[in-house]
Amino acid sequence: MDDVHFTPGGGERAVLIAQVAERQWHALEDDRVVGHGDTSRRPDGRLFISIDAWHGAVFDQLAEAMLADLPKPLYTVVDEDHVDLTSHWEQAGFTTRRREWEYLVPTDPRVTGLDPAPPPGVTIVGVGEAEEGPLRTLDRVIRDEVEATVGWQEMPAEVLPRPDGVTVVDPSRYAVAACSDEYVGLVRLAAVTRRPRIGLIAVRRDQRRRGIARALLAEVLGALHRGGVEAASAEVNESNRAAMALIEGVGARRASSNLELVLR
Repeated sequence: MDDVHFTPGGGERAVLIAQVAERQWHALEDDRVVGHGDTSRRPDGRLFISIDAWHGAVFDQLAEAMLADLPKPLYTVVDEDHVDLTSHWEQAGFTTRRREWEYLVPTDPRVTGLDPAPPPGVTIVGVGEAEEGPLRTLDRVIRDEVEATVGWQEMPAEVLPRPDGVTVVDPSRYAVAACSDEYVGLVRLAAVTRRPRIGLIAVRRDQRRRGIARALLAEVLGALHRGGVEAASAEVNESNRAAMALIEGVGARRASSNLELVLR
């Protein structure tokens, strides 16, 4: 796209918007970068936009220039506590598509009430002890089940299918549930500096309602507790009532929320 000039008016600053790369834009004021925007296409095909600007007026000018040049639909994610930022996206035409809650999950079994004993016939394999081949097989089965139901557009970014087909990047981060010599459930513990995060917990469709998810949580949270970690974090889509009931049922509390916005 060509450079776009915004002249002062109504208190706005004189800003030059320039596309500096295929997916990057800069807002320049007196040759200083006072804002930048970029886009990224997720593996499910959706295009996400991000803007960071020093001033609200610069944000609006960047958004106007970028949106004029980008195909629709467009998506973005904001912390719901950032009211001003959310307002700027809404002024640009974005609306809320979904809300994702971030929970703080206690690890102490006296608080969670989780029984470390798995359901009959089920064995829990601890984090880092799963066999890679069966783990990848289960991961693919679960992903196919998700795609056939709610679809990957409802999943967090870190569990989207990858173009190269490699969906289990680090097998050492998983605990699994085994039944009849095959894996039927998994939980992934993401390595986050601030606190461990439960990045994914899933059970094969034909094995649900047996208490396997709770057994997996008991294993992971119990191991964290024994290691001196008081709480983990987890993100849950507001529409996923079963996942919210599972997390809240072990004493987790809501800490914050993110909004996924869309411009159609």
